[in-house]
Amino acid sequence: MTKRVLGIDPGLLHTGWAVVDTSGQSRKYIASGVILPKTTLPMAERLVTIFRELTKICETFEPDECSIEIIFVNKNPKTTLILGQARSAAIVAVANQNIPVFEYEPNVIKKALTGAGHADKSAVDKMVKILLPAANPKTPDEADAIAIALAHTNMALFTYGLK
Repeated sequence: MTKRVLGIDPGLLHTGWAVVDTSGQSRKYIASGVILPKTTLPMAERLVTIFRELTKICETFEPDECSIEIIFVNKNPKTTLILGQARSAAIVAVANQNIPVFEYEPNVIKKALTGAGHADKSAVDKMVKILLPAANPKTPDEADAIAIALAHTNMALFTYGLK
């Protein structure tokens, strides 16, 4: 049975998203992109942009599951709070479509793809290219979203027993 996974790399300036199909050990790239709320908009309207765009993505691609990165605490608490708001807008947009949301810490995502929780960005990018050669991300946020979706397909297979 094929499952469609939506991966999200949340951010207030750039929210990366990716859709990947998975069936057993097989992975297929479907689509990806970046949501770019206008920086001139007030905070609430930027969050609504993320919510609305992810809602459209869910309606268009009909994912079965969603994986999203858990934010880490930055040195600047204000930055962490703002990122948390963007993440919340993304989660609510997906959950509002009755799609289960799975959350992963950055080191878990890296380990699921490379086998090392502290792998660098180039190692993650290399595994994305190996697993999904059809994916050609144009931005780091898009690449991260693809990695988050792929990590979920690996984690779901082994942790949750999803097929």
